[in-house]
Amino acid sequence: MLTPQLRAGRKTSTVEIPPRRGDLFAHGTGVILMEPADDLTQQATILLREYGPVHSGTPAGDFNVIDLDDASGWAVTGHHPDILTYLDPSELENHDYLAVGILGRAKRDRDGNELTVLHHLEDKRSI
Repeated sequence: MLTPQLRAGRKTSTVEIPPRRGDLFAHGTGVILMEPADDLTQQATILLREYGPVHSGTPAGDFNVIDLDDASGWAVTGHHPDILTYLDPSELENHDYLAVGILGRAKRDRDGNELTVLHHLEDKRSI
């Protein structure tokens, strides 16, 4: 869930990630499953395969940059609400939103094409 806030005249948000529901991919893209199925990794991979790759001139090329309140860096979102990419300030010299967004979009594109899961967040729902 994104919680918008104002800080020094800028809109910021806190990204609250539900625990143990989704996957983190190799280049920093997280797929947070709001309606998890039985196989979380398969579901996350299917979503990222479809919504991760960038296609210029389409919604797949769009992005938004969110300042993180509880961590340094940014979350870059795209055209699917369950997919976001984390960027640490050390990853780039220019911290303006355009540079951050372009790098985040490129990382999402790589994750959407390579589909390498780095960390699996196990869903502990009772059956």
